[in-house]
Amino acid sequence: MSGPKRSPATGARTDPGLEDAVRLAAQVCQMPRAVVNLVSTNHQFQVAALGFAPDVCSREDSMCAVVVDAAEPVHVEDARTDPRFADNPFVDGRLARVRAYGSSPLTMPDGQVLGTLCVFDEEPRALGPEQRDALDVLARRVVDVLRLRRRTRELRTSLAELAAARDELTRSNTELAAFAGQVAHDLRSPLTSIALAVELAQEELLRAEGQTDPPARPVGADRAAGADLLDRAAGGVRRMDRLLADLLDYARVDGRVRRTDVDLAALVAEVREDLGEALRDVALETGPLPVVCADPTLLRMLLQNLLSNAAKFRRPGATPAVRISARATVRGWLVEVADDGPGVPTAEREHVLEPLTRLRTDVPGTGLGLATCRRIARAHGGRIVLDEAPGGGTLVRVELPSVDGPPVSRR
Repeated sequence: MSGPKRSPATGARTDPGLEDAVRLAAQVCQMPRAVVNLVSTNHQFQVAALGFAPDVCSREDSMCAVVVDAAEPVHVEDARTDPRFADNPFVDGRLARVRAYGSSPLTMPDGQVLGTLCVFDEEPRALGPEQRDALDVLARRVVDVLRLRRRTRELRTSLAELAAARDELTRSNTELAAFAGQVAHDLRSPLTSIALAVELAQEELLRAEGQTDPPARPVGADRAAGADLLDRAAGGVRRMDRLLADLLDYARVDGRVRRTDVDLAALVAEVREDLGEALRDVALETGPLPVVCADPTLLRMLLQNLLSNAAKFRRPGATPAVRISARATVRGWLVEVADDGPGVPTAEREHVLEPLTRLRTDVPGTGLGLATCRRIARAHGGRIVLDEAPGGGTLVRVELPSVDGPPVSRR
């Protein structure tokens, strides 16, 4: 099937559907020429034609403008005898010598008439009832083609706008991540100096009190106000350092994934060791875990965030239970981390994946952990979804698409 051609006269694209319509109209009506005309306020545009090259003329010279104005079919055996057309330049020889003329309006569902489908000849002849009906039917099919073309243009425009918005969002996110990383990096140096100054001040205060170790008493119990202030400053420095570290992690996920074979079971064991005290009382269970093709650094960061969250968000007085499993899908691997904590409300499951979102302020955190996990999943071409775990709690599903076809466990 050939694609759209360009009119040699107008340079406009012609549609195969419109070309088929004029060909059928000419055959059914037994006329040598047929054309689809679109009539505007000032011009007539011949967008598809048979028997001559399509062109453009003024509306006042157009025979079809009469049909558009009346919004009804017109059939003339000899245009010279019809007062509507006798002086028209397409009839009297100035532009052509049309005699037989049949035309059906192209009427949109809202009643707007765009133009006509017409047939004509330089010899007088009449159209029979069946031919007139066929011309009307073909005109309705032309309207269908024109509506489809309009919707296609609108769809292409929308897709172009969406692509532009996506590109702008990607650029904005990249710049934001780079800015966050630079700010975090620049702030850590002075923060380190502040932390060192606070630590030295605390040591001086302890020596002045004749102590060698920090007291076990609650802050402010019976210590000097200066000691309380130093403790608060030290706590603020630790929280700021944690925030900056999370910002740096978030900024480092830049989409440049360095994939290699990663033994998921071995990586979980390393993450468990790294988190150490945070998982001391967590009952961690793992199912059979495969070797996956992923970025080991990013995957370690993702697991650290998910296990840390599972340990932090727990039911009061209960020992947290966490299970890590993985299963093959048609696209790759689906890694699941399920806990028995309080869970995340359905309405908040998408929102909590946004940067700096915290549902609970009584649990330490920066609100960047899950956002970083989502960036890591997307950098691998996958996604992350939060759901309710069987029996309550949170189930986090992380999709890791395969690079080369269906996944194969290399154990």
